[in-house]
Amino acid sequence: MDKQRAKELVQRYNQGLATAEEKALLENWYMQKSYNLHLEDNEIDFERIEGEIRIGTLDRAGLNQHIVKTKRFKLWPRIAIAASLILTVGVGLLYFVTESDSFNSAGILANRNDIARGSNKAILTLANGQKIVLTDAKNGELANEDDAIIRKTGEGQLVYDGKTANATESVFNTIATPRGGQYSLILSDGTKVILNAASSLKYPTGFKGKDRIVELEGEGYFEVAHNKAKPFKVISKGQTVEVLGTHFNINSYSDEPSVKTTLLEGSVNVNGSLLKPNQQAILTTDSKINVTNVDGEDAVAWKDGLFKFDHTDMRTSMRQIARWYDVEVVYEGNVKDEQFYGKIDRSYTLSEVLKVLKISKVNFRIEGRKIIVMPQGD
Repeated sequence: MDKQRAKELVQRYNQGLATAEEKALLENWYMQKSYNLHLEDNEIDFERIEGEIRIGTLDRAGLNQHIVKTKRFKLWPRIAIAASLILTVGVGLLYFVTESDSFNSAGILANRNDIARGSNKAILTLANGQKIVLTDAKNGELANEDDAIIRKTGEGQLVYDGKTANATESVFNTIATPRGGQYSLILSDGTKVILNAASSLKYPTGFKGKDRIVELEGEGYFEVAHNKAKPFKVISKGQTVEVLGTHFNINSYSDEPSVKTTLLEGSVNVNGSLLKPNQQAILTTDSKINVTNVDGEDAVAWKDGLFKFDHTDMRTSMRQIARWYDVEVVYEGNVKDEQFYGKIDRSYTLSEVLKVLKISKVNFRIEGRKIIVMPQGD
């Protein structure tokens, strides 16, 4: 596409007249141009095009007179792969995400030492101590514990068909994901759980008594089956979350400074603090609960295949990356704790993700399964 055609598309976009096809064409053109390592600087005016789209966006949103200038680093590189094109508009971020095949082939250089993304894998430990590697297990029935049939579906999900009416004692199973893995399961009451990397869940094969109690380490997303007569409780790292039926996420990794419980639907009680949708309870090291308003979808972006960074400090971001790619992170030199903004597809290889983050005044190199973080210029 020549520059005149690109200019026309930018104008149509800013006027709100561009079709979905024209928007996709414009975004794909920008991406492909920016990834071309042989581009001359005067071939494309990135700042002008960004400015035109930015102003048009603000005008249509009625925000042009209310810009708050803040220091933000954009994660879209000119010559490297990007998961999203980010336009910083002072009061928020707009994302243009491409999922086309051409995106993945647009000037990306292969790295023979690259590390692939995490995948669907976990180990199930039965009540008798038997371990089943779910990645290798065949689809169908895996075990029959306490009259509960445990099976693996064709979609790679663990399902408990509860038949525990005659059982007198609780029998517990544990599912654990390694670094570089995640897994989902349906408990005997119909509750859906998705575990992030380096996490585990201990639960009964059938819920008996007046409560449904599970124990979480790491991070998990829950869609709890409603049962007014039997509350669902999640115990994790110094807190208890109690619900009747709702959607929420708990981040309780041992290497994180706090435990974060984020509510998407319904209501939850976290150590006595009641949350509403799009609120987050933060349990600090001194056992205090702070409740803040958030975008709930940000907290569960991981289950939808995304890293989502919004005012996220570097070390927190790198811990997320380290878990998903099963790598160690080492810092060399005077590395400033920059903040990252944007979203990156978790299906990308490690080097592709790091190419995006290099725009934020840091540099990286991969040595085996180790990421070395250095100041830019090293």
